[in-house]
This record gives sequence, structure tokens and C-alpha cells, in this order.
Amino acid sequence: MGKRIVVALGGNALGKNLPEQMAAVKHTSKAIVDLIAEGNEVIVAHGNGPQVGMIQEAMTQLTRSDPEKYIPCPLSVCVAMSQGYIGYDLQNAIREELANRDIHHGVTTVLTQVEVDPNDPAFENPTKPIGAFMTKEEADRMVAERGYTVVEDSGRGWRRVVASPKPQAIVELDTIRSLVEADHVVIACGGGGIPVYHTEGHHLKGAAAVIDKDFAAARLAEQLDADALVILTAVEKVAIHFGKPDQTELDELTPETAQRYIEAGEFAPGSMLPKVQAALQFAQSGPGRMSLITELDRAADGIAGKTGTIVRG
Repeated sequence: MGKRIVVALGGNALGKNLPEQMAAVKHTSKAIVDLIAEGNEVIVAHGNGPQVGMIQEAMTQLTRSDPEKYIPCPLSVCVAMSQGYIGYDLQNAIREELANRDIHHGVTTVLTQVEVDPNDPAFENPTKPIGAFMTKEEADRMVAERGYTVVEDSGRGWRRVVASPKPQAIVELDTIRSLVEADHVVIACGGGGIPVYHTEGHHLKGAAAVIDKDFAAARLAEQLDADALVILTAVEKVAIHFGKPDQTELDELTPETAQRYIEAGEFAPGSMLPKVQAALQFAQSGPGRMSLITELDRAADGIAGKTGTIVRG
């Protein structure tokens, strides 16, 4: 029997602008359909770093051009926009690749909200840069008028920073599950999901935050009772002493070895560290679950045990 697999696509699978994205998704769809061709159910989550930044900057420029006519666009809305246009390209590329192989599945993008805890400590320490660079004067105005948190970025100007809270629950989980069980390839949790939290009654309010897509994919896989989480990145295997003469690639990671390497600073924050942490989170969330970290073109080989770094709980 095939497995239920949640795939987390890194930025290299989507490109950095519209032309790059249209080319990248054709290549990415082949790796995803390789997994489907082996009889697996596949759910796709993806990042949106370049895309949401582009949307945020465009909205900022529009506001600057005529501040009386155009109001600032909330970050949660920008994430929703990025889910739509990335999903549009990705689902069409997957549908075409499936048809080329005479495989019959629906392909659906679900606009996905992900609940976060408004008391998450991340909100007290925003660290994720977002949007356009600003002058000191512009940054001061944004702090005064909109309550932004801003930081100076390596001499290039000032930027807004937002929180990156941990995902708690997938709001559209039942919809995603129903589509998977109806033989659809589902694209969900784009950009880590639209971060929301409950206010009065049943109202969900968008948060000025971004959720790490690997942690969102791990939570989605856990709540869907998936068999495997596959985190696709730019390297075939996780390595220690990365970029040094004694670089060593790892075939397997356990909680004990992973913690030792994390404490030794072997995995870069904002790069490999969250991937390893998310992979461990899912692998430890239930019996028989495993995670795989590998590069895009080796996903099917990794699930077959031929390559990649397997993470076990």
C-alpha cells in the first residue's frame, strides 16, 4: 500500500519571481507526481518568502504613491494572495504532469488558515524581516503611525520585522482531509498558512506574523495522520560540519543525535535548523511516523530508502 505523504517545498522549488516560478513548477511537478505514481497520497505545503515579500512591497509602493486613496494591506492578506497565485501555477503544473502520465487525480489548492497562540512568546520578540527597505524617517513614521517593529538591516536600510509563532491547528483540516480521501492532490498551508487567532466568539483575526512552512507542514502531517513528512531542500542529505573539509552527510537522525548536533550549532538557524526540528516534531508525534529531508529530484528515491536523511522518533 502507498503512504500518505505531506511534502514541504522549499523556495528553490518555486523560483523568486513570476517567470522563474512558471518554469520551476514544471520541474517541481515531476518530483511530486513521481511520488503519486508509486501509489502514494500526496499533500503539498510550500514556502512563499520571495512571493509574499514582492506582494508586500508592491502594496507598500501603492500606499506611498497615494496614501489618501490606498490603505496598507495587512500581512495576513498578503499571505492569502501568495497562496492563491502560487497554488494556481503549482496545481496546473501538477495536473498537466498527471495527465501526461495518464494518472487520474483532481488537484486542488485550499486557501488555508493556521491558528496560532496570541500569547506565543514570538510575538514579544519579532525577528522575521518582511517588506521593503525604508529610510530612518520612513521607519520612524511606521512605528508612530502603525506600531511596527523595525530593525536596521546590515547598513541597507530599515525593515519591518514580525513574529514567527508556532502553528497550533489547521483551520481547514476537515476540507483538506475530505479532498485527500476523494483522491485529490491537495496544495495547502502555503507560506506556512495564513496566521489567525480567535477573538470574540467564533471570529478569526489575522495576525501580523509569518509561520515557518516546515513547522506548518509538520502540524498538517500530524493532524492528517500522515505516514511521512518529506521536507525538500537544496541538498541531498543533512550534513554536519557543513561547507568544511570534514563535512559529513547523515543517513539518519534520532532525537538524541539531533539534539547533540543542535546544541553544537551544527544546523543554521533559518535554514537547516527548522527543517530538522520540524522533521523531529512529526517523527515523534506518533508510532510508525518518519520524516525525510532531501533534495527535490530525490524525493521518490528517499521514500524508497535509497537516499536522503531519515528522521525517526
